[in-house]
Amino acid sequence: MVQKIVFITGNENKLKEVKMLLATGESEEPIFELTSANIDLPEMQSGSLEEIAKIKVSEALKHIPKGQAVFVEDTALCFDEYNGLPGAYIKWFMKSMGPEKIVRMLDGFENKGAEAITTVAYGDSEGKIHIFQGRTKGKIVEPRGPPTFGWDCLFEPTEGTGSTYAEMEKKDKNKISQRSKAFAQLKKYLYTQAA
Repeated sequence: MVQKIVFITGNENKLKEVKMLLATGESEEPIFELTSANIDLPEMQSGSLEEIAKIKVSEALKHIPKGQAVFVEDTALCFDEYNGLPGAYIKWFMKSMGPEKIVRMLDGFENKGAEAITTVAYGDSEGKIHIFQGRTKGKIVEPRGPPTFGWDCLFEPTEGTGSTYAEMEKKDKNKISQRSKAFAQLKKYLYTQAA
């Protein structure tokens, strides 16, 4: 029987990307069906990405039928020069300032290094919480590429070819992104549990 898993998101771009990341190969039988729910979860204030994700998935488990598996995903953008800030608050910085002003935050600093971190918290059908985390190093650059997916236009990953995430084809971004690394761990866990 195919298990239903709910992804808590109202972001269609994120949902499409996660569906790509969790897709099975052509020869593999799907073991789960991914659905989404747009539930407004409280935004926890914490410097710990794992703690934020755990609290959000615990809240999500209260909103879905008992025995249903669910996951949340939080992505942070951590500036080396600011000891990890804006971190989990990058979403609010983007809404308030936009990419151009965020880049200005590093004016006067030589170090433009940054790390993108995605934390996935998975609440299984028994309510147990599992954490998966992916990290990608890079640097903050002047915005390049479409500004349609958060801060992708200002993050240039070290592993890439000199393009920002926004300039990359989705399949190329998905080979190196922190989100793909975190979801590869979740996917491996799901298939191991089903075996």
